[in-house]
Amino acid sequence: MSLRLGDIAPNFKAQTTQGEIDFYEYLGDGWGILFSHPADYTPVCTTELGRTAHLAEEFRRRNTKVLAISVDPLDKHLGWVQDINETQNTTVNFPIIADPDRHVATLYDMIHPNASENFTVRSLFIIGPDKRIKLIITYPASTGRNFEEVLRVLDSLQLTAYHSVATPADWKHGEDVIVVPSIPTEEAVQKFPKGVKEIKPYLRYTPQPNL
Repeated sequence: MSLRLGDIAPNFKAQTTQGEIDFYEYLGDGWGILFSHPADYTPVCTTELGRTAHLAEEFRRRNTKVLAISVDPLDKHLGWVQDINETQNTTVNFPIIADPDRHVATLYDMIHPNASENFTVRSLFIIGPDKRIKLIITYPASTGRNFEEVLRVLDSLQLTAYHSVATPADWKHGEDVIVVPSIPTEEAVQKFPKGVKEIKPYLRYTPQPNL
């Protein structure tokens, strides 16, 4: 199954390091991040899960739950978590899905045969409260994810979901944003009382509206 932006994220039940979960119930009415790892006890994955644990408060502030997955079995996950906690000086406080039958990996098209016939690539999905897929990023197994970028994109998605703006290249939380082209300038001036700066009729900036 090939998923695209805007598709409904498939629901599933799975065994995890924190017990059995129903994916939709786990997410509740908030945002979610589902990200896959090629295998347990691999160095890049160990650093990624450690980094995710360190960012627990950042995800909480964004009303976002994280969930990791690899195709290894549960007992292997549990042992690996101990290694992650030890080597990354943290406590993994989010579930890791055990997917030995590759059910979830197949639902989310995480196995790319040209990369590996057996293991998932580094896929990452951001899922909105409406359970639709808002972002898909896929990395090769050799490259660890940039979690500052994940947080940046999450900030952008949450901002643009509720305001008629877009975020420019390299945008970070707190910086000016772009008024979407569908709003006439006269209307934009009323809609964004902090001010609208017109560079071109189609390129107009305004301070971030939710600050």
